[in-house]
Amino acid sequence: MKIDKSYNLFTFFTLYIAQSIPMSFFSSVLPILMRQGDYSLVAIALLKLIKLPWIMKFLWSPIIDRKCDSINDYKRWILGSEIVYALLIFVVAMLNLQTNFTLIIGLILLAFISSATQDIATDALAARSFERRDNSLLNSMQSMGSFTGSMVGGGFLLLLFQQIGWGKMLPWVAIFVLLALVPLQLNINLRLRERQNKSKARPQDMYLFFKQKGIGKHVLFLFLFYSGVIGILSILRPLMVDLGYDMKEIGAMIGVFGTATGIFCSFLSGLFIRKIGREKSRRIISLLIVATASYFLWVHASGNVHSLVAIMAGIALVWGTYGMASTIVYTTSMDIVREGREGTDFTMQIVITHLSSMIVAIICSRIGDIFGYDRLFALEISLAVISFVFVWFYRPPFSMDKLEMEQIPNTSHNE
Repeated sequence: MKIDKSYNLFTFFTLYIAQSIPMSFFSSVLPILMRQGDYSLVAIALLKLIKLPWIMKFLWSPIIDRKCDSINDYKRWILGSEIVYALLIFVVAMLNLQTNFTLIIGLILLAFISSATQDIATDALAARSFERRDNSLLNSMQSMGSFTGSMVGGGFLLLLFQQIGWGKMLPWVAIFVLLALVPLQLNINLRLRERQNKSKARPQDMYLFFKQKGIGKHVLFLFLFYSGVIGILSILRPLMVDLGYDMKEIGAMIGVFGTATGIFCSFLSGLFIRKIGREKSRRIISLLIVATASYFLWVHASGNVHSLVAIMAGIALVWGTYGMASTIVYTTSMDIVREGREGTDFTMQIVITHLSSMIVAIICSRIGDIFGYDRLFALEISLAVISFVFVWFYRPPFSMDKLEMEQIPNTSHNE
């Protein structure tokens, strides 16, 4: 049984890597190229709009919930979406980055639609394949998979980009996306938890999610929790360019070292949450976010930002904290999905975090453009403190620390 659970966790780990590597590469290389081309921080922040499909994916999430009743249904959605994702990457590889920039952005948008669709189906399958008491372990795999993809896409591939170029590298990225599907195909041990609610998901379930008791505070939690750290992450690569680091150095320092720290902290946080519970974990991690934002203000205002040791410590702190925050957000979100609406509910919650991250990143970047990095970091401290105070008193709609997982009430009565 433990072997089956381990392989199931590994299966989802590879699926989250598959969706993350190309996205991380595109999201890493384009801001650096734009900053080197003297684009403003705001223009670079607006590049986050290529992730718009990940903001809008809630619109088609009920379709996947409605169409998926068996393991094979989920597999068809996941495999089909990833194959389209890989094919679009192959097409992008054939285009010239300088002369076909607009077309490339359009194709990347289509690729991200496919990736977002895979993510909906993967999250729904994950929610139905594990007992709720295992959510912290499952979501540590999700965070680790995403950060591993970031390390490969935003680290190793960034280094390779300078050596072999766009056209020779991207086909291998597409091939890897396809290879990452093999564990799912070979996994014959996945089993779905039986649904007590037999009704099919409908578009109005997106609205009904927000009608649940206590959900307003949970939405505010999702909107606030990352806010004290996401603005720092969004300007970290441009900051490194301003400090004189080249693409190869940025790839090694942020893409490899930073995301490796995120992977490690994601794994630790899964065990940490399981041991001390969700409530204490949320409070401790929110306090770490305050400490992270404060560190960046101190190190920049004191001039220590030019110290390699200081900047490496900051990279480790911001990525480690973000890794832990991601795991607790995913775990808290998966705890309260409704039966039959697993993909819809989880997607709705994660979309809120994406939307919040986009808004905070753009606002912080604008502040950085006008007033400088010190004011940006001060704003991040303010947001982190507000989040910490809120989290201290926050209680999710259902407390996994106090209820037996199998006795969690079905929230679909709101329909």
